[in-house]
Amino acid sequence: MTTTTDRTAPRDLATVFPARLSLTPKTTLAGQLDGAWWPYSRDLAVELPPLAAALDEVWGRITRVTVNPTRWPVIPHKVPVAGHSIHVGWFTEQHPDKLILLSLTVGRWDLLVIPPETEPAAATRLMTAAAIPGSFLTAGTLMANEAAISRGIRDARNQENTWEAEGGACMSPFGHLIGRKALPVPGSTWR
Repeated sequence: MTTTTDRTAPRDLATVFPARLSLTPKTTLAGQLDGAWWPYSRDLAVELPPLAAALDEVWGRITRVTVNPTRWPVIPHKVPVAGHSIHVGWFTEQHPDKLILLSLTVGRWDLLVIPPETEPAAATRLMTAAAIPGSFLTAGTLMANEAAISRGIRDARNQENTWEAEGGACMSPFGHLIGRKALPVPGSTWR
């Protein structure tokens, strides 16, 4: 089987995939974040145009973006967007999971950047948490909390799979298998 790629296809994701955003509602409560963005890839040149298109209507024209280079393999200096360019800068002091957007006329917004490979359920939790008005949770705190939640879910699944694979064998309170010989037989008592 052969695969062909169309290198002439437009790289504008806005026409194919809209930006996955969750923004805080307009309120007087100021929080650490103004919402969350879940890009499809780690390519800023491809991901920023649909983001800017979605935000132009809500927040006005985005003129600058800053990121931490840890999460983005290539950081272009400028990204063309619908009749103008967005200047892209990077700062290692900025949290790796945060994107800062600037507009000359409206101001600054901080978005949690959810890694593209994140499971949909985890991304939904993160997008909801980042859009809570007045929240003091930072990008780092949200990502650490989600890592703990995901680890707990994974551990629970592993325990359930172990239970099923062992035919429902009993476990001691210390997490060790109890052999079936150690189980009381109906009608007998422990001695």
